[in-house]
Amino acid sequence: MRHPSRAPDRELTFTSFYAAAYPDLVRFVQRRAHPDHVDDVVAEAFLVVWRRLDALPPSPDDARAWAFGIARHVLLNARRSEQRRSALRVRLAQVPPELPGDPAADGVATRVDLATAWHRLSETHQEALALVVFEDLDATRAGAVLGISPIAFRLRLSRARQALRGHLDHLPARTPAPADLTERATTP
Repeated sequence: MRHPSRAPDRELTFTSFYAAAYPDLVRFVQRRAHPDHVDDVVAEAFLVVWRRLDALPPSPDDARAWAFGIARHVLLNARRSEQRRSALRVRLAQVPPELPGDPAADGVATRVDLATAWHRLSETHQEALALVVFEDLDATRAGAVLGISPIAFRLRLSRARQALRGHLDHLPARTPAPADLTERATTP
């Protein structure tokens, strides 16, 4: 419950800290991140500062270092997310073909379709599917990773599976393989 008399103090504390720490925090992140990501990282760091404002150290130098630590964690989380996405792309490309018929042609087509459908999924759906398929986590553990209940995770996973099926169903039909065209051309 929000205490009405604390809200202005809280906002004033945050505003003062923001004005004092923003330039230093931007420089800290600029030295560690791609220029396109600096604003996002700083914004997310200040969001964490806002949420954890009760833990703001009273000393300005300590508070500055504390904010740097938060920004560092935001950067590490962003790198881990990018590494997971990259690893998933590699693993998707390595999915062995399991369809009957021409294994080489069908396998490639399946991988391309799956990769296309995967890229059309939202990050939330990709994360839910990845935790189950690639990380082999059950709903309880996957929910813990995401900070949600197992029931909420099962619902998210169900929606992700449905979205993936929907994307696979709406891909354009495959064109006939070149071997089929050759047979028709030589048949009288």
